[in-house]
Amino acid sequence: MERTTSKELALPPLQDWGEETEDGAVYSVSLRRQRSQRLSPGAGPRGTQAPSPGADTFLHYRTSKVRALRAARLERLVRELVSGDREQDPGFVPAFLATHRAFVPTAHVLDLLLPPPPPPLPPGVEIKKTEGRDLTFNNNLRAVVSVLGSWLRDYPQDFWDPPAHSDLGSVCTFLGWAAPSGAEAREAEKLLGDFLKNAEPQQEEEERSQTWAGHPGVAQIPRPDSPVGCLEEVEGLVREGPELLDFSVDDVAEQLTLMDAELFSRVRPFECLGSVWSQRDRPGATGTASTVRATVTQFNTVTGCVLGSVLGSPGLAAPQRAQRLEKWIRIAQRCRELRNFSSLRAILSALQSNPIYRLKRSWGALSREPLSTFRKLSQIFSDENNHLSSREILSQEEATEENAPPGSLPSKLPPGPIPYLGTFLTDLVMLDTALPDMLEGDLINFEKRRKEWEILAHIQQLQRRCQSYCLSSHLPILAALHTQRQLSEEQSYRISRVIEPPAASCPSSPRVRRRISLTKRLSAKLSRERGSSPGGSPRDPSSSTSSLSPASPPSSPRTRDPPPGSPPASPGPQGPSTKGSEACVVRVSIDNDHGNLYRSILLTSQDKAPSVVQRALEKHNVAQPWAQDYQLFQALPGDRELLIPDNANVFYAMSPAAPGDFVLRRKEGARHTTSVSPA
Repeated sequence: MERTTSKELALPPLQDWGEETEDGAVYSVSLRRQRSQRLSPGAGPRGTQAPSPGADTFLHYRTSKVRALRAARLERLVRELVSGDREQDPGFVPAFLATHRAFVPTAHVLDLLLPPPPPPLPPGVEIKKTEGRDLTFNNNLRAVVSVLGSWLRDYPQDFWDPPAHSDLGSVCTFLGWAAPSGAEAREAEKLLGDFLKNAEPQQEEEERSQTWAGHPGVAQIPRPDSPVGCLEEVEGLVREGPELLDFSVDDVAEQLTLMDAELFSRVRPFECLGSVWSQRDRPGATGTASTVRATVTQFNTVTGCVLGSVLGSPGLAAPQRAQRLEKWIRIAQRCRELRNFSSLRAILSALQSNPIYRLKRSWGALSREPLSTFRKLSQIFSDENNHLSSREILSQEEATEENAPPGSLPSKLPPGPIPYLGTFLTDLVMLDTALPDMLEGDLINFEKRRKEWEILAHIQQLQRRCQSYCLSSHLPILAALHTQRQLSEEQSYRISRVIEPPAASCPSSPRVRRRISLTKRLSAKLSRERGSSPGGSPRDPSSSTSSLSPASPPSSPRTRDPPPGSPPASPGPQGPSTKGSEACVVRVSIDNDHGNLYRSILLTSQDKAPSVVQRALEKHNVAQPWAQDYQLFQALPGDRELLIPDNANVFYAMSPAAPGDFVLRRKEGARHTTSVSPA
């Protein structure tokens, strides 16, 4: 019986089968259907009749069993690096190398991975070169050398351990006897030489980077020939030079794009993991996620420049201030054309912030064209459906290169895009919050690491594309960017009220839009994963306008029916619904001597205080038997706290007007109030 094409295409090529347990490891099992050639009934394996697509042909399928390691102890994971089937599970090695530092140090992995050297030969005994290779360079050694080659090539910073770099030294020693003439040994020796040579300059650069990171108007870029690396030269320029808006729209947008491209290409993907990025405010963690911090600082700098240039001159008339708004909108549009979504988001964040957004007379002086452009650009970063619009646009921009004609030259393809890093940080934080690190039986949840790796691999792919920009530094623009006045949130709002005093009673005044909760994004993310096949992949809220981060989308005021002359309505959600959002993500810290390090947990409407305390202690790696000794407090504004009773439903007992910050404190501990530092 002939099988129709529609029937054939309706069958999925991969079908989930279940799980298997072997040697204490859990595997997810799937059945893969692979189509073989068409054969006619009269053709046998030894027959000479050629396959024909006639009516009497039929299809042969080969069904194979595919296993992927889902959870195991560390020793089993490391053994899988060497003995695993890369054809069946090609993603295991790259996922492990990209995420292992989230659950084990590099040195520990090397201790388990590197075999001891073979014993020395007795005196007078020689072995031929070919025989020696057969005896020592067996399949396991080949696999170890292959893993080390990928590790050295893709993640060289994992071996940075000054001053001696002992981990890299162990790798060099192993490769010296296992593969002395291989490319891996040469790569390891070269990397060790570079580390030792650049140890002192890199330490100075890190100290200087921390200095720049603390500066309100400078982003961190360590290389001296990069745009921000010219800041020392910029400092020598006269501060009374031209302002940023004195330059052309193209020049400003191109300079911002150049800086963003170099910063993004330097991001170490591992630092984007939720378990790493969430520790950035821990005491003593100043250098944690330095490359991600640099993008945050640059984002804040651009936002501050917009606020400073629009609000910096309170005496300007509304039409003059409207000209500044229009120029920033045109710069944002040019960033969109350059596929720079990072500075585009930063500019829109500032324009949508309350101090600028409430200036109705200034917005009313704008013509229709810039207002229409502003509305269209704002739609890109709508919070609806977990930022679905910006994700789709980014995918379309990436598809531009993939759909290019085969004969197209690389120089003819558009560079970029430069993504808004906060989208990826959000997904990784949501993953880290929603999925446990360990499973029953003290097994490492490697399925979580696979999902994280999918996001990190996407970041790496975009980083390679960002290297195709051909732009040059323009020192006067860097000087203007460096010297632009930076306003705090309080200063911005105070100046805004001076420019346009608030009306005593004005029902048409813009209202500050409620930011969509992280819960709604988390629910949307997980619901899509539940609806798809298992194995798919997924902020750190901050209300500060002048201290935004890629993980904290800005607030954007809006009105239901804006009167003529009022600011354009900003797209976005109406706020989380209590009916559709029966959960929220909260941050819990422990009142101890280790600082206010918080952990995010998912709080549902069914959670009582004991279960919340227990899960929070698990996140903080505190022994669970001590859960009854802790009480849960909610941090309220004004250094106040709300005690959550032991048997209360936390979801309904907490104050809805306060941020989701909680503190765990021993019942017999000190009673003084400790403020929870925002992350």
